[in-house]
Amino acid sequence: MMQNKFNDKSTAARIIRKIRTLSGDKKIKLMHICGTHEQTITKNGLRTLLPENLEVVPGPGCPVCITPANEIDKAIHLSRCGVIITTYGDMLRVPGSSSSLAKEKATCGDIRIVYSPFEAVEIAKKNPERDVLFMGVGFETTAPMTAQVLSSSPPENFSVLCSHRLVPPAMELLLKGRYSIDGFINPGHVSAIIGTAPFIPICEKYHIPQVISGFEPLDVLMSIFMLLRQIRNSEAKVENEYTRVVKPEGNVQARKLMDEVFDICSKEWRGLPVIPDATLKIRPEFQEHDAQIRFNLKLQDGIACGTDCPQCGNILKGLSNPADCEDFGKLCTPENPVGACMVSSEGTCNIAYRYGNLSMSSRI
Repeated sequence: MMQNKFNDKSTAARIIRKIRTLSGDKKIKLMHICGTHEQTITKNGLRTLLPENLEVVPGPGCPVCITPANEIDKAIHLSRCGVIITTYGDMLRVPGSSSSLAKEKATCGDIRIVYSPFEAVEIAKKNPERDVLFMGVGFETTAPMTAQVLSSSPPENFSVLCSHRLVPPAMELLLKGRYSIDGFINPGHVSAIIGTAPFIPICEKYHIPQVISGFEPLDVLMSIFMLLRQIRNSEAKVENEYTRVVKPEGNVQARKLMDEVFDICSKEWRGLPVIPDATLKIRPEFQEHDAQIRFNLKLQDGIACGTDCPQCGNILKGLSNPADCEDFGKLCTPENPVGACMVSSEGTCNIAYRYGNLSMSSRI
C-alpha cells in the first residue's frame, strides 16, 4: 500500500500544483541537510518541476564531505606507523592535506573497509598483536553504533578516531551567516535518532520553518509544500512529514548511549569554520580507546584547514552549485576527485555528475 502511494503520479501532480500556488512571485530559498535528499531531488528531477522563483539547495549534509583534512591526516599518519585502519568505503578517497587513505592503501598501508564498527572490533580480536583504529565518521545517525562499541569493553588494541558531528549546530551556523535561507528540509535519518526537540530552538531563535522529510520523491515534494504553507502563514515550527519513521522523542536508547559515551566540543568542518558545540569527543571514562589520547595525536588539531577545493566550501553552504566549478566533470570526477564533494555517493558534486543531466519529468 505504501509503495503504491509513493508511485502515485496524480498525487505528485496535486502537490506540485499546490507548491506553485503557494510559492507566489517572491524568491524563496529552501535548504536540505542530507545527501540522500539530494539524490532523490536530482535523480528524480524534482527541481525541474518547481517554479523558477523556488530554489532548493543542498547544505552540509554529507558526512564524508565535511570531515576535515587534518582528521584524514591523522589516520594516514597512524597507518604509516603500522596501525590497521578500518573505515567506511567512502572515506578512502577523501583528500587529506597531501594524500588519501586510498593512496596509502596502494602503497602498502593496511587499510580495510568495514560496514560497521563491530567489524573493526572483530579485526582487532583477530590481530591482538597490532593496534586497530576505527574512523568514527558521520552524524547522529552513525554515532550510536560507535558509542555501543566503546561501551561494550572492546579489545585493548582497539581505538576510535572520533569524527562524529551534529546537524542542528551546523544549521544555526548557516543562519548566523545570513545566507538567506527561508526554510529547512530536515534530515530523516538524523531525526530518527534525535527526534524533533533539538530543532525547536532554531525555529524560536531565527523564526525559520522546518520540516523533517522522508526520502521518496513524494516525501520531498510534500515537505516543500509544508514549508511553503508555513512561510505563507508566517509560521516557524518543526513539522514532521516522516511520521512513519521519526517519533518526537527519537530513539531514546540511542540518545542515552551517545550521552554516556560522548561529550560535545567545538571543531572545524571541512569547508566551514569551527562550529560551536557541533562535534562529539569520547568521554574520559573511555579514553583508553580514544585514538586522540592513545597515540597523542596533535596533527593540526583545532586548526581550521578549510577545503582542498575552493568551490566545495561554497557548495556546502548552499552558495554555489557544481556547474560553477571549472573543474567539475573535467579534472574532478568520481574516479579522480579533487574535492570532497565529488567523493561520496552523498556528495553534491558526485550526485550532479551521475544524475545531473537526466530528465526527471517522467520519473514520478
